[in-house]
Amino acid sequence: MLEIKNLVVQIEDNRILNGLNLTVNDGEVAAIMGPNGSGKSTLSYVIAGKADYEVLDGEILLDGNNVLDMSPDERAAAGLFLAFQYPLEIPGVGTMTFLKACINAQRRTRGEGEISTPDFIRKVNAAADKLEIEKDMLKRALNVGFSGGEKKRMEILQMALLEPKFCVLDETDSGLDIDALRIVSEGVNALRAQGRSFLVITHYQRLLDHIVPDTVHVMSKGLIVKTGGKELALELEKSGYADYRSEAA
Repeated sequence: MLEIKNLVVQIEDNRILNGLNLTVNDGEVAAIMGPNGSGKSTLSYVIAGKADYEVLDGEILLDGNNVLDMSPDERAAAGLFLAFQYPLEIPGVGTMTFLKACINAQRRTRGEGEISTPDFIRKVNAAADKLEIEKDMLKRALNVGFSGGEKKRMEILQMALLEPKFCVLDETDSGLDIDALRIVSEGVNALRAQGRSFLVITHYQRLLDHIVPDTVHVMSKGLIVKTGGKELALELEKSGYADYRSEAA
């Protein structure tokens, strides 16, 4: 599904990723954990195509195609989705208008006609009900005045509607209370399927209690320094990252 080979990235002459290698298989949920400053969010941004990051070497292959040769919108059309740690507010852009524009952009890329308004409304309402999103939220400008939990639920709603093949969740648990964490996690788990993979970036085991990973990777100083099963996250919760900082040196 996704294969990263020898990825070297810097920003403003500050080297962040140092020859990172990572493989996420079809249908797999892989978690990345690590201390602050290890490069976790940088990795998510580079996969999605955020500007300002300079790729010095390496490849990011999605189904064998190097996404580094694609623009951000082309990556999205190819099936990449990034859920941000801090979703942006977009004043003046209605939530429903935004969602419909996203769906139709994907449909046009696939050579399909635009979704009809009745079908769109049914699709959004069904997904919103599962995520316990109030209908009033759908009538407001995108993310404007939303709580942290509401913003994260809105991103999972976008993911459910777009049905991407590779989903990157960048610290989705940040700022969520217990109830919001449960709702968001249930939305993610409902999308787990063969043909769709997830890269879950987090500091804490608590998210992985809800979104149980197949694989856990420890990242430090721009490298993957250890890989294991879900029990590795429990080990990190108890012992911290001190041992892995030295391994990356």
